[in-house]
Amino acid sequence: MKALEWWRGAVIYQIYPRSFLDTNGDGVGDLPGIVQQLDYVASLGVDAIWISPFFTSPMADFGYDIADYRGVDPLFGTLADFDRLLAKAHALGLKVMIDQVLSHCSAEHAWFQESRASRDNPKADWFVWADARPDGAPPNNWLSLFGGVAWQWEPRRGQYYLHNFLPSQPDLNFHNPKVRRAQLDNVKFWLDRGVDGFRLDAINFCFHDAQLRDNPPKPAALRSGRGFSADNPYAFQYHWYNNTRPENLGFLEDLRTLMDRYPDVGALGEISSEDSLATTAEYCNDRRLHMGYSFELLTDDCSAAYLRATVEALEAKMQEGQPCWAISNHDVQRAVTRWGGGAADDALAVQLVALVCSLRGAVCLFQGEELGLPEAEVPFEALRDPYGKAFWPNFKGRDGCRTPMPWSNGANAGFSEGEPWLPVAAEHRALSVEAQQHDAASVLNATRAFLRWRKAQPALVHGDIRFADAPEPLLAFVRGHAGQRVLAVFNLSAQSVEWRAPAGAALLDAPGPLAASLDAGGVLHVPPRGAAFATLE
Repeated sequence: MKALEWWRGAVIYQIYPRSFLDTNGDGVGDLPGIVQQLDYVASLGVDAIWISPFFTSPMADFGYDIADYRGVDPLFGTLADFDRLLAKAHALGLKVMIDQVLSHCSAEHAWFQESRASRDNPKADWFVWADARPDGAPPNNWLSLFGGVAWQWEPRRGQYYLHNFLPSQPDLNFHNPKVRRAQLDNVKFWLDRGVDGFRLDAINFCFHDAQLRDNPPKPAALRSGRGFSADNPYAFQYHWYNNTRPENLGFLEDLRTLMDRYPDVGALGEISSEDSLATTAEYCNDRRLHMGYSFELLTDDCSAAYLRATVEALEAKMQEGQPCWAISNHDVQRAVTRWGGGAADDALAVQLVALVCSLRGAVCLFQGEELGLPEAEVPFEALRDPYGKAFWPNFKGRDGCRTPMPWSNGANAGFSEGEPWLPVAAEHRALSVEAQQHDAASVLNATRAFLRWRKAQPALVHGDIRFADAPEPLLAFVRGHAGQRVLAVFNLSAQSVEWRAPAGAALLDAPGPLAASLDAGGVLHVPPRGAAFATLE
């Protein structure tokens, strides 16, 4: 069975379809655009693609508000286009994961349209409905992650409904077994179609506290992290009752039972809870999810001490299952800007790819990460993200990481012949695929070379991980598997650093980041943003 588990140690390339490649000139990327560029994706040396939602949707949250779980939105193409995508990816040796947004749907979904109509229709209990308090206020103090209360009044029923995200994203009532069965049937639809796995959006949000108890307040000093800013009122509470409920474990086990009926598939859960590392460890084992990732490396802290503490904390808790690490995705500022600031450069971009791909577990690389793209500046008048509009200017939303993929230096960077849905960042043109393709020293080709080399190092793909004591700004750890032990050392600063390597270390000729040297006295000389890979006796 181990040979079938493609997801162990896999590098997964995230495609945000709206911004990948537009083939029909409407300014929005589409499934045929993904098909057209799958050869490019395969050339990177990744193992799989994860495609963000392309399902039928009014696009209030750009596809994460699904109106039909089994339909392809005409904006992106057709179900036949998806079938062609799946066939070509498989022919290229790429696995295909798709998003599943199970905890909530669009207010335009037929389920919600029926449920909201009355209190006694067949789907009356498919969503989380509650009566107002005597003074007309919402039933409790729960807040939406996108700002404001998590309850919306529905006059047709004379009740409030729960929405952990936008008001147009009502939460499904997973306490109802019919809801759970319906969502498992939707998952089965795509498994039957041949997908290799799922990225499960907000998977710890499926169940709510049936008693609707208030969330307790959180001290001001603790209002940070987990993908939202400290000035968002969502950070003012401990979210003990509106998500991560114990009943969710049973649903994950039902989901795994379904998936185990299909060979060679995997589930990756997105987890954001009060203790995301503990929840990830709890959710990922041989009975629940195959992999899990959280926002712990999607924060601003890039110190060696923080990275070590985060990975070690998860390793200590996770006895089964596998982590999946990401430092960029469609919800956060791009890593070279977030961690490099004004000093972001090609060396940093290459180092970050090598670093995240050297940790234990699977890896998600976000489109453009292989080009070293910085965060784009999107003016307020061009913003599309409702999250950014609500919290501007303190938080500018997620549009800066979602701008179109730069394929060339031509009009609209080769993304579209029409007006792109978000403006193309001027600074991205010089970093286009076309500009980097034939430059051996480019971030793109350094990424390709490193991923090819990684595949030939069993310790980096499948090994365990043990950290070595090294002074800031060095991050050092050993990966071990089947007799191979590889020491990885990363200099996270813009200055050269020296460090005495363990006895018996022998440098490997690893491509990618600026390479370190090892002198006769056993001292590693690690250049700025550099790295060393060495075998150990």
